[in-house]
Amino acid sequence: MKSDRFNVLDGWRGISILLVLAAHFLPLGPKPWHLNVGTGLLGMSLFFTLSGFLVTHFLINHHETMDFLIRRFFRIVPLAWLYMALMFLVYPVPKEIWAAHFFFYANYPPKPLIPVTDHLWSLCVEIHFYIGIATLAMLFKRRGLQLIPVLCVAFTLLRVAYGMHYSVITHFRVDEILAGASLALIHNGKIGGGLRISLRGAHFPGLFLLLLISCHPDSGFMNYFRPYLAAATVGSTLFNPETRTAEFLGSRTLLYIATISYALYVLHPFLAATWLGSGTGWEKYAKRPLLFAVLFVSAHISTFYYEQRCIALGKRLSVKLRLIRAYELK
Repeated sequence: MKSDRFNVLDGWRGISILLVLAAHFLPLGPKPWHLNVGTGLLGMSLFFTLSGFLVTHFLINHHETMDFLIRRFFRIVPLAWLYMALMFLVYPVPKEIWAAHFFFYANYPPKPLIPVTDHLWSLCVEIHFYIGIATLAMLFKRRGLQLIPVLCVAFTLLRVAYGMHYSVITHFRVDEILAGASLALIHNGKIGGGLRISLRGAHFPGLFLLLLISCHPDSGFMNYFRPYLAAATVGSTLFNPETRTAEFLGSRTLLYIATISYALYVLHPFLAATWLGSGTGWEKYAKRPLLFAVLFVSAHISTFYYEQRCIALGKRLSVKLRLIRAYELK
């Protein structure tokens, strides 16, 4: 069984959350240049690529789909639900909004997300992907995973048909995850032997430059290639682990940031809504170092004293389920 840990991907995960935080917290250039939007799109495209890769890699190398669902539930949902509950106690909302958030369909119209939960649209896309790929695996077993590239192209063509360069709605965004899932199929030798060879010989700077262009909101049709360029960029480092880029991505600093990245993502809008994020102009940005410090400390505590316990519980439950099923088959 292949390892489920990739140092290069941990590095990309660390970079992706740093890009998202920079897009949300820092002035990256004059507003007409739309650099904050482009940086946010870059961070999320990398994040979705990694998610699709890791989930599909797990399903290829493990037998139990239910095991996957349990582990994903205990990895994603506990912190998300706790955050939502606390936010709705601080900012009271109708029960319909509670339901849309807790059942992860708040990214669809009328999009009942509030400022401190607006970023949770991405979790909705993630959950929809988990359910979809698990259903595919249960119905068609591992062969069903080979339909992923077809679905990826189909969703991109849907975006083209509707002129959607980027969106928070699942069927207009999920191709970014499916492109990462297709990369996992290539990495595991399930499809595209030629693509595997191409990625080994890929020119990382050129791919990354094209990815940057595709992430700019004014790049027009290039936005449709963003999922594939993100997957190719990540793949070029995954298949070339001896390069300086791969060595940088495997650094301990990026590994640590990747480890606490989920908590950083979930918690950061609330801190931005407090005194730490208040003010105008230089007053607001003078507080940014303190905001980042509090955010990283909070994310560390959340990761190691709450999330890891939930993850461990999920693993124990999945092991018990496998043992019960194995006993029943005897």
